[in-house]
Formats: sequence, C-alpha cells, structure tokens
Amino acid sequence: MALQSREQNKMHFTTLASGSSGNAILVGEAGRHFLIDCGISGMRLLHNLAQLKIDASEIEGIVVTHEHVDHIRGVGILARKLKIPVYATTGLWEEMNPLLGKLSEEQQKEISSEFFCAGLDIRLAKTSHDSRESYCLRISRPSKPGKQEFCVGVATDSGVITEDMHRLMLGCDAYVLEANHDAQMLKNGPYPISLKKRIRSQYGHLENEQAAEGLLAWLTGKTQQVLLAHLSEENNTPALAFSTIKRVLKESNRANEFGKLTLHVAPRHAPHSLLVLKE
Repeated sequence: MALQSREQNKMHFTTLASGSSGNAILVGEAGRHFLIDCGISGMRLLHNLAQLKIDASEIEGIVVTHEHVDHIRGVGILARKLKIPVYATTGLWEEMNPLLGKLSEEQQKEISSEFFCAGLDIRLAKTSHDSRESYCLRISRPSKPGKQEFCVGVATDSGVITEDMHRLMLGCDAYVLEANHDAQMLKNGPYPISLKKRIRSQYGHLENEQAAEGLLAWLTGKTQQVLLAHLSEENNTPALAFSTIKRVLKESNRANEFGKLTLHVAPRHAPHSLLVLKE
C-alpha cells in the first residue's frame, strides 16, 4: 500500500475502460484527479477506480471529448453523485444537455481551447469524427521546484490526424492514442459496407498504421509511455495493435531514439494499471 501511495504522488494516467462499449481515462497527481469522458455506468466507474485504490473523492471533474454515448453514458450520474463539474465546449453542451439529466449551473463548465482542472493545465484541439465536435487533449504539469514539466497527450476518435491535432500532440512525455482497427480485418470482417465506410472515412477511427505514423511524427527521446486505446473488438486484437505499432517504430530510422519508450494496450472492460511518469 505504501508503494501505491508513492506512485500516486507522481503524475500518472490510465484507462478505466476502453472501446466502443465505453471509454474513461484518468489523469492525476498527488491525490488530485480528473476523468476524460465517462462512457460506462457510474457504478462500474467507481468499481474500476477502487481496483486502482483511488478514492472517488479525489476526482475533481470530468472533461468530455465528444457527445457519443460510449463517452458520456455515465457523465451525468457520476457528476451528481460526486458533486463535481463537467467541462465541455458550448457546442457539446448543446448536444449533451438533453442526455445528462439535471446538473447545477456550477457543474456546467463551458470551456474553449485552454483551461485548468485538478492542478493541471489542459489544452484542446479538434479531431475529425462524426460528432458535433470532438477533441484531443494535452495535459501538462507546470514545472515546480524539484519537479520537471510533464505532458500527456490523449487522442482518440478521429478518422485522420488533423493539423491541429498534430501540433498539439508533438513532444509529449506519454500518450493515450487510438489504434481502433486493422485495415484487413475491417475489410474482411462482418460489418455492413456502410459501417465499414464510416469507420475508415476521415470522420471515423484511426487504423493501426495511422496510429503508428502519428506516433512517429510526435515521439521524442523523452517519451516514456504509450497506451493504445479504443481498440475495436471485431476489427482488431491487442496483439495485432501492439505488434503493428512496435514494428513501425522498430523499422524507423529513428528507432534508436525510442529506448525509453514502453508500449501498452488498454483492456476493454477493466482498468489498466497506473502508468507513472518518471522524474
């Protein structure tokens, strides 16, 4: 338990659920945390937090990336239960308000491109998805005496890597990145043609090779952790996503820069272990 407490004092992140059945990401440091989305039930979210030995009272807010149900299913009920604010853009509030249930005015935080939550700076950039609005995030810990600056990039639900997304994701210390599907599995899989077109369109989801290309453009020698997320249950496997990204990085002429990098794959229903940034 003492080791767990020491780890939680450092900046860390993880997924609490990942995939089309529900998404939730945790970011925090020293007993202060926030969620990125809550697309699972409030009860399941609290259960998954408990598995990581994180008290629900440490959650200071929920940031919403877009309004699809696999990202907002539990937002309203969890915000009411924990009495915490929800952060979303004006456009997303217009879409979500009928879906979340009653929240107080104090809980409805309208954000633009930059804001602050749980002691961390957060910046947004648009992704390309078939929703009213969708965003990736760069979460930064300002440098402090005895602590260096850190940043975590979170990018899911985008059919392509947009220019804004690229600029925001450059040079992070860690990433949560969508590796949704394998192109051949999707092509040969059971989905109807219309759904296959939607997934591989510029407003769909990133394919494994696209995710790898994005990482190659963003990674620096200081990047410590990459957590692959939002994998399709039908059109991808954890082993395939992992091996594809690993192969592309290894075959790159920059492979020797990635010696400190550890690659992980998010479980679909369970929380991943905390990923801690090393000072």
